[in-house]
Amino acid sequence: MILIKPLARLGITPNMLTGIGLLLSVFTAIVIARGYLVIGGCLVLLAGIFDMFDGAMARVRQSATTFGAFLDSTIDRYSESIILLGMLLYAYWHPNLQDPLWPFQNEQMWMITFIYLSVVGSLMVSYTKARAEGLGIECKVGILARPERVILLALGLLTNTGIWALALLAVFSNVTAVERMIAVWHTIRQDSHARTHTEQPASNISGSYPTGTQGANSEREQDVRSIPSTVPPFGGGSQQD
Repeated sequence: MILIKPLARLGITPNMLTGIGLLLSVFTAIVIARGYLVIGGCLVLLAGIFDMFDGAMARVRQSATTFGAFLDSTIDRYSESIILLGMLLYAYWHPNLQDPLWPFQNEQMWMITFIYLSVVGSLMVSYTKARAEGLGIECKVGILARPERVILLALGLLTNTGIWALALLAVFSNVTAVERMIAVWHTIRQDSHARTHTEQPASNISGSYPTGTQGANSEREQDVRSIPSTVPPFGGGSQQD
């Protein structure tokens, strides 16, 4: 807040900070691609801080909007993908990479594979949350949301263990996406089970059902998706992404 209030007085808007964060991510990707990994790690952390600044700015200026939240989430996806593109270019331009702690040959191919899986995992973590919320289900569970991914990648760059950081990103970002899918399934199943035991089934001696039953069932099926979930299937904490 110490930095946010002076910026707000200068007329800086949340969307302006979001744009600055995107430009900073582009610059970070260029630095990483050129091989300046330690500097790149510092810039990854700085870009992550800007991701928090826009939300804080919106609260200080009391100017939070639905479009601003949408824009922030969308730009976050671009920013993360652009930084990983910098890692991809670095791996492409350094075919003889070999971390002394990495036990396998052809480290370049491993890095490219991990980067691809990290991009997929990152997008799926965001998509599963957005899709669940579009169905009326709160879904913030998972062990590797965006803040953790930023810190993990930055630490890998700062300690020159980028391939290990990418390996963890590739695995656990996709694990997080699977966690969220299971959480949504668990929520829907729990609600359906609760309704089965609390609602009296319709009875009809002739065995036929009254007109309109199908429509009622359709409405009931839609209502199932409106129950929030805060129960992580693997014990992960609730995280924002």
